[in-house]
Amino acid sequence: MATVCFQRQSRCYGSKNPCSSVARMSALTHTSNGVMRAPLRWVLWDVKDTLLKVRSSVGEQYCDEAKRIGLSLNPAEVAAAFRQAYRHHSSTFPNYGITQGLDGQSWWKAVVKATFSLCKVRDPAILNTMAHNLYQNFSKAENWEVFPDSKAALENCSSLGLQLGVVSNFDNRLEAILHSCGLLSHFSFLVTSEGAGVEKPEAAIFNQALRKCGVPAASVAHVGDHYVNDYLTSRSVGIHGFLLDRKSPFERRDVPKEHRLSSLDELPVRLKQHMDAH
Repeated sequence: MATVCFQRQSRCYGSKNPCSSVARMSALTHTSNGVMRAPLRWVLWDVKDTLLKVRSSVGEQYCDEAKRIGLSLNPAEVAAAFRQAYRHHSSTFPNYGITQGLDGQSWWKAVVKATFSLCKVRDPAILNTMAHNLYQNFSKAENWEVFPDSKAALENCSSLGLQLGVVSNFDNRLEAILHSCGLLSHFSFLVTSEGAGVEKPEAAIFNQALRKCGVPAASVAHVGDHYVNDYLTSRSVGIHGFLLDRKSPFERRDVPKEHRLSSLDELPVRLKQHMDAH
């Protein structure tokens, strides 16, 4: 796999000229009937709720932080306040407000302050302290749980000769989170919505990832848990999208069976079948 060198999440790593049309066309092959096909070369990944999840509820984690400075709050009430604050900020300042002069850190700190304010915490110093601590806490492995099937799926994809990248609606803490969870070394690049300046379901974020891959969309697969953001959007640009749904029964019956995954354990076999067919 290509050497991983993370400096900025908005940069492209690996190929010297991955964006050239020559690089894209060189990946195409002809079948016996003259139809152009592209062998699979890359797998792109969503992260949250695909490879890992928040270890305990937001309400519990926020209450634990409040308890450290002497406040006793109800986790259910805090969770409800968080949902309200998150919805408001997502609507008013989409994609971490980067087009409005904000960034991921200031956006999340504002969400935390709004959450506790709704729970009648008013002291500015206390709000600032909790906002700072919680922003830092969510960069650490102890607040995240890697799904049991994640590491093996990543390793098996690499063993098939596939390169791996990330396309995620996430802020710039993602590199630190993946590192702390032992997953970063699997990926040749990360594209976050904060770094890209655009978020799923905009096709532009996938197009940025394709330029980093340097191959046609038909040579790329994508795995994610969101029907619109991951499955429909990736397929709209020609990527082979797979929808992960760990629930049973599978909720999206309009998704063809061959595009569904109930576990990441199923992915390497699906990819191998695709590779053998080409």
